[in-house]
Amino acid sequence: EAWLGKDISDLPFPQWNSVCSLRERQTLACRRYWTSKVCGSLAMTKRLELQWKLEKHDGCVNALNFNQSGTLLASGSDDLHVMLWDWKDKFADPVISYDSGHRSNVFQAKFLPNCGDSSVVSSARDGQVRVADISSTGSCRGTKKVAQHRGSAHKLSLDVASRSTLLSCGEDGVVFGIDLRLDKPAEKLVTTKVANRRIPLYSIHNNPGRPHEFAVSGRDSRARIYDRRMLPTSGESTEPVKLFCPHHLEDASNVKANITCLVYNWCGSELLCSYNDEDIYLFDTSHSSGADYIKRYKGHRNNATVKGVNFYGPRSEFVVSGSDCGNIFFWEKRSSRVVQLMEGDDGGVVNVLEPHPSFPILATSGLDHEVKIWAPTASGMGEVNEMSRLKECMLTNKRDREQERQGMSSTIDGHLMWFLMRTLRGRRLENRRTERREGEEISSEEDDAQFSSGDSSDSEDEGIPRCTQS
Repeated sequence: EAWLGKDISDLPFPQWNSVCSLRERQTLACRRYWTSKVCGSLAMTKRLELQWKLEKHDGCVNALNFNQSGTLLASGSDDLHVMLWDWKDKFADPVISYDSGHRSNVFQAKFLPNCGDSSVVSSARDGQVRVADISSTGSCRGTKKVAQHRGSAHKLSLDVASRSTLLSCGEDGVVFGIDLRLDKPAEKLVTTKVANRRIPLYSIHNNPGRPHEFAVSGRDSRARIYDRRMLPTSGESTEPVKLFCPHHLEDASNVKANITCLVYNWCGSELLCSYNDEDIYLFDTSHSSGADYIKRYKGHRNNATVKGVNFYGPRSEFVVSGSDCGNIFFWEKRSSRVVQLMEGDDGGVVNVLEPHPSFPILATSGLDHEVKIWAPTASGMGEVNEMSRLKECMLTNKRDREQERQGMSSTIDGHLMWFLMRTLRGRRLENRRTERREGEEISSEEDDAQFSSGDSSDSEDEGIPRCTQS
């Protein structure tokens, strides 16, 4: 009980009242302001419930992304396909479904901004970053490779002001700056190292308030912020402008502290970091390098997979994360209290959470082979459904974490468990793909001859180790 009450405060007084807001909307408030207040309200968040499932993938869904207008949803999967959905129609097939061109699990799929949804960029376990050309008739003309990591390429980060530039990071510790207007799109910006040892990277995000800054995280306990104006032209290791890490994790011997995901808030003033089999921490980016966290969010479990974390609400009013227990946790950001708990995945793990850009809608995915759409349609708020269930879930996750730490030397760690789970699922998917492609003779050389640009060729893939996600 003492642990449950630690690091939390009272919920702030509700800022949204339905009756008053409707009256304001009729008299003086603009529609955008009214929508923003509704989406960021505690009342709407507590009413979220499952609406329907989008089912067409033949593998775990690892990537979700809404387009700028929120009309389409992109998903990427272990089945090597990217699908674009009209997510509002629960009975519809994907608007577009295409072969990504990747050779292993698709980890990211994002709409490039300001291009009329005509380009989708993806990254995968094969280390490639590829761009798909989407026609106005609803088909994919093809994909081309624009960058190649020597290891899994986990995350991409887009510049919302540009239709042609993006960043990628991978387990080779490299951050690529990619400009699609160039013949050789990929430029190595930085190689993340500590004492000449490369740090495999799992996450990258541009600062929305300072476009020249980006943050990366990976297989150590530190979030690193770089300034592109201060990077060497060689693309080799350089010191970040800021480092953030919870002080109690800096030299912890009993915790393998890795940051599986980080994300800036809506304006870049805060940085949220989710630690492997630890808690979620919020940092103030205006603080000096090395400053401790300002908020801590606990109760979930992040061990079995590389789990995402995100802000929810137009002004980042909430923190949302999946959990190994299959639930989705919502914390009110200022108080660090859990305000919503939803059963999110039958397979047991929720990895990806994508808020809608304009409405109180959430898309999620995990080990299940479908995408789930959530909306605030529940009849009552139900204080996190039942408080007893919430407490039991949080304490169980805490107990499981402590037991694994005590037996760390003799138990299967989370990285291997992730590999085993996906291998079992992958065998069945591989058999299906083999049957589907039987008789087809499509060489990767022909694919690259038609679609690749610059000197990035798939032949570079040969001999590259197939790194497992960790």
